Amino acid sequence: MSRFETLLGGLSFAECPRWHDGRLYFSDFYTQRVLAVALDGTVETIAEVPGRPSGLGFLPDGRMLIVSMRDRKILRRELDSSLVEHANLSSLAPWHLNDMLVDHQGRAWVGNFGFDLMGGAKVTTTNLICVEPEGRARVAADELGFPNGMVLTPDGSTLIVAETFMNRISAFNVSCDGLGERQTWASFGEPPIAEGVDEVLSQVDVAPDGICLDAEGAIWVADAKEGRLIRVAEGGKVLEEIKTNGLGVFACMLGGENGRTLFACVAPTFHEAEASANHRAAIWMTNVSVPGAGLP
Repeated sequence: MSRFETLLGGLSFAECPRWHDGRLYFSDFYTQRVLAVALDGTVETIAEVPGRPSGLGFLPDGRMLIVSMRDRKILRRELDSSLVEHANLSSLAPWHLNDMLVDHQGRAWVGNFGFDLMGGAKVTTTNLICVEPEGRARVAADELGFPNGMVLTPDGSTLIVAETFMNRISAFNVSCDGLGERQTWASFGEPPIAEGVDEVLSQVDVAPDGICLDAEGAIWVADAKEGRLIRVAEGGKVLEEIKTNGLGVFACMLGGENGRTLFACVAPTFHEAEASANHRAAIWMTNVSVPGAGLP
């Protein structure tokens, strides 16, 4: 029997959930919308992003940053709800932008695919980009295997990054100058050696997609390969597992009134043609014992 409740269904492909001011904000990829949903199921369209929205975050003054994937831009939602360009990353990111974390200083840490995922291109490593609060951007780290979900520890000292195609979660020390050297926060096995997406996925034990941090320092991981949420300790030990009943799970977030609601973005597929035509994605929720911590 499922331990989940459905918060919202009828979505194309939900990603990058963020709990903020009493609501869950997220991107619905193929309807090109950023939405916010309250715990009673009330939904509001926050923004429409023709370039396809992905990562979300909030500046210290409350304005929202939104990843526009396909044109590789960061948009800023002003207090009057208008959208303006915050940064253009097309000269730094080799392919579509992906997830993003905005820290307490207003810096945005932005991942990207690195290759044409939907077009069947060879899997290659890519970079992580830092966007300063005023919009100036630079490469902060490289040689990452599909940098995806990110969390920042409560003291702001460590940025932790899921590498979906590397069988690992990595960590970086954070300073005012940027990031230190990559360290392995959790390893699930050897990195794959294949070049095709299907072959890579066959060689990884966990494909970490979206992640969130809890108050005991463990990370909930949406395992895009196995259709499950796993709670992982530093080093890689799996502390808890929740299956998603045959559906894929691609992102997760801790929030709710006491921080103990675990939200999961589930869908039968991430492929654009099928997901666009059949809106069968949803946001599920369940209760866990340890509340969220850090960012996002």
